Amino acid sequence: MFKRMLPLALLVAGTLTFSSCKKNDDTPATPSLYTRLGGNAAITKVVNDFAGNVVAETQTANSKLLRTFKPLVDAAKAGDPTRANNLVNNLINQIGQATGGPEKYMGKDMMTAHKGMKITDDEFTALVNELVKALDKNSVPSQEKTELLTILGGLKGQIVGQ
Repeated sequence: MFKRMLPLALLVAGTLTFSSCKKNDDTPATPSLYTRLGGNAAITKVVNDFAGNVVAETQTANSKLLRTFKPLVDAAKAGDPTRANNLVNNLINQIGQATGGPEKYMGKDMMTAHKGMKITDDEFTALVNELVKALDKNSVPSQEKTELLTILGGLKGQIVGQ
């Protein structure tokens, strides 16, 4: 019986030995999207440029964002930038967290934050266009831009139509 079990025992032992060996893989790990974007400083710059783009867009004749952002823009013009600053800080934290950084988004979930706003597809697209302009202004590479827009685009269903 022992002789018949020996080949099986050797096979099992060999399998365990080889499967427990560490691969000698010298391929470096891909840095997180957060790192590839440039970390907090770069994300902050992009978000601030994005906010500026949104404000500028609300000043155009055919603004698609005025309805949504008028209360924030009006409050900031009246000397109370609190809501606008909170939005910017939440965006920095949300993007930081979503891309693998140490930031923690502490704002409302997207459905709650946008409830009753009835944001349309056109408004969402206009907002994304302003973000793309900010990413381009800051020379964010195509791959990182696509990855970030894919992450943020996944929130569309929680924002549009709420």
